[in-house]
Amino acid sequence: MRKGKLNIKKNKRATFIIIGLLAITIIVSAFSAADTSEPEQTAKAQPLPVEVAHPVYEKITEWDEYTGRFEASNKADVRARVSGFLESVNFKDGQVVNKGDVLFTIDNRPFKIALNQANANYAQAKANLKTAQDNFERVADLRESGAVSIEEYDRRKQALEFAKASIQLSQARVDEAKLNLEFTRVKAPISGLVSRDKVNEGNLIDGGSSNSTLLTTIVATSPIHFYFTGSESDYLRYARLARKGERDDVRTNGIPVYIKLQDEDDFLHEAKMDFVDNQIDSRTGTIESRAVLPNTDHLLEPGMFGKAKISGSAEHDAIMIPDEIIGTNQSIRFVYVLGNDNTITSKNIILGPLHSNGLRIVREGLSKNDKVVVNNIQKIQSGLAVAPIESSLEVDKTKELATNSGK
Repeated sequence: MRKGKLNIKKNKRATFIIIGLLAITIIVSAFSAADTSEPEQTAKAQPLPVEVAHPVYEKITEWDEYTGRFEASNKADVRARVSGFLESVNFKDGQVVNKGDVLFTIDNRPFKIALNQANANYAQAKANLKTAQDNFERVADLRESGAVSIEEYDRRKQALEFAKASIQLSQARVDEAKLNLEFTRVKAPISGLVSRDKVNEGNLIDGGSSNSTLLTTIVATSPIHFYFTGSESDYLRYARLARKGERDDVRTNGIPVYIKLQDEDDFLHEAKMDFVDNQIDSRTGTIESRAVLPNTDHLLEPGMFGKAKISGSAEHDAIMIPDEIIGTNQSIRFVYVLGNDNTITSKNIILGPLHSNGLRIVREGLSKNDKVVVNNIQKIQSGLAVAPIESSLEVDKTKELATNSGK
């Protein structure tokens, strides 16, 4: 009996082992089938659709941009030439004045007295001259007869010369007194926009010296100047372009300059470069340039910042693409292009400046026949098969025309 029970237990255990092995076999087979189905599903996945387009290829003129500041074409500090009490201010703060307008009046009574004294001294000098002239004429005829001594003759002659010199001195003092009296009316030395009065009526002001009181300032803003600096390499490039006849020489003919203000998107203000400094600044390695523009509407004020754009090359063929499709790998710039069998490849490129049409100039690494990928940049990589969709790159001609015309 005991042996029969043992055999039954052994048979049950064997049965369970067989069942367990069958279950494991089924599970492994199921996973194997799942693993083999994934490649089949991947193989059946559709290629990623991407838009591709040829780069923009056209003749352009490159533009260089510089930041600068507006300055008045003429500026004058108004100071008195004589000292005295300020009697009146004859302008409104901030108004436009013309050269010769009387801006300030100084109390002129002391200067009138000085002029009267000078005139009196001049009259006295004239009387002395008449007396000396008569005295000399009396002895001039007697000299030849010997009726007068040589000493007396020389004394009267010297007295006559002294009287003549006194006349000249008196006349100079009269002229000086007249000039000082005229200087009590402080006039505008230039035409332009006047600042506020720095000194009010009734104050004693100093004049006629290096420490003379500053009364106000005047700036001429039409035309107005725009100053900016460029590097030594830029200067050499422009000079070589001029020597090749590919651009006008700045110092002889000037070149167009287009300027935009801080609140403007386009370069709306047209100017002309009329000055380049005579040396490179050894401390900064830059050279200063100036553009002049009319400013007839007086929109531009001295001290304002602006950005200038000038032609930096001769007209040439260029390849251009949008900035947003350019990838970066550390210091390397690249773009994705459509290769053989609709697979993606990458090309390293060397970039130039941003052109006025909003596209980036490509110096090297790309040809006009390449098809660059313009969307889904983050979803693709080299070697990936895609479904290309032909498109074209749009150029913002409105901005380019606005820049080139300055309007």
